[in-house]
Amino acid sequence: MQFRKLGGTDLNIAPLVLGGNVFGWTADKDTSFAILDAFLDAGFNAIDTADAYSIFVPGHKGGESEIVLGAWMKDRGVREKVVLITKGGLPMGEELKGLGHDYLPRACEASLKRLQTDHIDVYFAHKADPGVPVEATLETFQALIDAGKVRFAGASNYTAQELGEALDVTGVGCAPYTVFQPHYNLASRSEYEGIPEELCIKHGLGVISYFSLAAGFLTGKYRKKEDLEGRARRSSAAAYFSERGLKLLDALDAVAARHGATPAQVALAWLMARPSVTAPIASATSLKQLSDILKSVELNLTPEDLVTLEI
Repeated sequence: MQFRKLGGTDLNIAPLVLGGNVFGWTADKDTSFAILDAFLDAGFNAIDTADAYSIFVPGHKGGESEIVLGAWMKDRGVREKVVLITKGGLPMGEELKGLGHDYLPRACEASLKRLQTDHIDVYFAHKADPGVPVEATLETFQALIDAGKVRFAGASNYTAQELGEALDVTGVGCAPYTVFQPHYNLASRSEYEGIPEELCIKHGLGVISYFSLAAGFLTGKYRKKEDLEGRARRSSAAAYFSERGLKLLDALDAVAARHGATPAQVALAWLMARPSVTAPIASATSLKQLSDILKSVELNLTPEDLVTLEI
């Protein structure tokens, strides 16, 4: 497995990032520990989480994923083997939100405590904050970097305009965004392809895509909407049921059959083959699922495959 340089950072990561959104939610602590052990043992190293995981679940307060991940790193003594990625800025309670200097450092400190570490390798602005000038946000990131609490800053969910404005800031004391995390997969291409992708290439940003399997839709396990009944990601996956979406599933089946692979492996391999993408993010709630997605790094798609998937 060949590691890839993450944009303008000095970090080298495996071509697949493990999504931690499921830890403490659809994967309990023991299951999460087993998945994390297997991921690291297989030679992979980058793990993505956020303070807001999983505040969207009734009864959760946020930070559940970071708590599980932090406990695992401490228990196993593997912090230095992990490229740790987390995000801040989304609402975590009354007046606990945003990217200003009054809150983001507090959010970072809270994440560090939950993660039981003294630094974050890549700290993302989870979403742009229209109430804070981008220069102020980048100054805050630089202060966190200067304090040794963050190594590199990144942007997630930024529009093309927001990303462009942030990348144009070159003032003294402003940290540059070196990594971008877009919503991007075979079924959802318009948010990233075009200006955002061009900006990432122009500025040499590392790119790690989220929703890489379209909330499970691209695994092929949902062939009709009835298959989503009772699923945790029912509303997210349902959005992909369309004529094009179903044609994509057929194309994934065809390519998977050529290689003796699974649709999930093909969908992830397609992202890895995109020149601007460093690594897609994918999560797993079982060792079986993890084994499936890890095999995607061994799959080399042919030009014929790429044409088949161009739906």
